[in-house]
Amino acid sequence: MFKRVIWIILDSVGIGELPDADLFGDVGADTLGHIFETIKDYNLPNMGKLGLGNIDGIAESIKKSDATDHDIISGSAKKLEPVGIYGKAKEVSAGKDTTVGHFEMTGIWTKQKFPTYPNGFPKEIIDRFIEESGIPGVLCNGVASGTEVIKQYGIEHEKTKKPIVYTSADSVFQIACNEDVYSPEELYRICMVARKILVGKNQVARVIARPFVDKNGVYTRTSNRKDFSVEPEDGNLLDVLNKNNINVWAVGKINDIFCGKGINKAVHIENNMDGVDKTLMLMNEMDKGLIFTNLVEFDSKWGHRRDVDGYSRGLVDFDNRLPEIISNLRDDDLLIINADHGNDPAYKGTDHTREYIPLLVYGKDIKEGINLGTRKSFADIGATVADILNVSKTKNGTSFKEEVMK
Repeated sequence: MFKRVIWIILDSVGIGELPDADLFGDVGADTLGHIFETIKDYNLPNMGKLGLGNIDGIAESIKKSDATDHDIISGSAKKLEPVGIYGKAKEVSAGKDTTVGHFEMTGIWTKQKFPTYPNGFPKEIIDRFIEESGIPGVLCNGVASGTEVIKQYGIEHEKTKKPIVYTSADSVFQIACNEDVYSPEELYRICMVARKILVGKNQVARVIARPFVDKNGVYTRTSNRKDFSVEPEDGNLLDVLNKNNINVWAVGKINDIFCGKGINKAVHIENNMDGVDKTLMLMNEMDKGLIFTNLVEFDSKWGHRRDVDGYSRGLVDFDNRLPEIISNLRDDDLLIINADHGNDPAYKGTDHTREYIPLLVYGKDIKEGINLGTRKSFADIGATVADILNVSKTKNGTSFKEEVMK
């Protein structure tokens, strides 16, 4: 009987284009494959031991690199006998972002795309936002890179106290402010005004607070980011666990994504490695339940900035911490590692990419080396967590519990 699930999301670590990638402008995207293709002698041995290199289609993708069979994630699919269970999952929902991905993996299918604003937000939205928030106006109001927009408008923002409002190809209303002009708490208040306004046909998936600091003219975003998502539907995994009095402890932006619904404890993190530290901390404290972690830097720091080197180093850093996570597992624990979408750092543009996600599962009391194949929906993962923790089914998804149990 399993008492705990440790569920870690490697935010944006996709493994190749989905069949409908053409509908999203993402033909040829392959986050992990392009990293292997770009970085010489690249290796992720610990995820490899769980079965990363054995996932259907990954070996072919990685063979585009210069790595030998021995170097490919600690051995090719033919040579390595993984101790974990492995597979990949397809996204059913109409989207390729954090909210849609996390909602689907907990059993919610998003059937209609959230609205996007390639030409900026309509005047009536901006005017109402200015009036109700009490700000002197906004800067930008267009599609922009988060790091570039603060460089471009930072000085004007400091002089005028006008927040920088921008969006992307995703359904987001982002507000950037210098922490010396608007404290994080003031920025959060402004974001909540925007969240209240952006409903109905203008219901964006997320309003995002993007605080930054100015150090001698160098603008840097801080870790005080906060997401204000649409509220998840009832019947999702976290809701089901909560109704059965099973703890859900959130690490990183999980709490923001789900608007705190169904979550008993939430901890903020500074970066990926802090996220691993906090996950280990909660593993020492929790008796029974779900520890749900999102490691966001793959997406926010390296994917959107198209930084292949940074992304590759981030994956190595996580891979190096994986033995520590595994050594802290109890006999009645199940470890699940997957992504929520792609964000190919070698691809065109700066936005998310529509990809399959990897799925790795490990426990001291489950089978080894089982290929889960291609799951029809991310929702299969949440359905399995519900099954493992012995609660009622989520709204969508097919559990693979019976395939992994000894």
